[in-house]
Amino acid sequence: MMFDLRTVCFLIGLSFAANCSAADMFGPFDRVEDLPRSELWLSTGIETWHFKNDQGLNSHNPGWGIDYRFSTTTSITGGKFFNSVWQDSNYLGISWHPLAVGPFRFGMFAGLLDGYPRMESGGTFFAAVPAISAEYGRLGANLIVIPSIRDKVYGGISLQLKLKLY
Repeated sequence: MMFDLRTVCFLIGLSFAANCSAADMFGPFDRVEDLPRSELWLSTGIETWHFKNDQGLNSHNPGWGIDYRFSTTTSITGGKFFNSVWQDSNYLGISWHPLAVGPFRFGMFAGLLDGYPRMESGGTFFAAVPAISAEYGRLGANLIVIPSIRDKVYGGISLQLKLKLY
């Protein structure tokens, strides 16, 4: 599994920040207190803005997902979408957002994906990517940062919209 250096540095910093006490600050970020929750969110894939626009990639990525948030920082998430290389993809993993600035939560998604022909011949592979989330009442949005991995994955920023069911 290969990660680019920016992703590795982000994940190390995120891990460090999550271990700070509740009174500590990590730069402009506040640590989110990890409290029990029981929320169900429906999400939809919308768009991806690719770092390279000359690859003939699909920027419109419709799909659906379900997130079960069992704490203020962590959710189990899964779903299906039409990816940037014109294939169906499935995902299942954990979404973790331990840091905040105002209404924005910062963290990562780590889990299993499929449907990318140049990654495990389209089969299942592990990914860990930075993510930003914002919510207002029952509405929310996620920005997922996909790093470029040589000629296997074309990087970009993906937008999901979400609705809290309960």
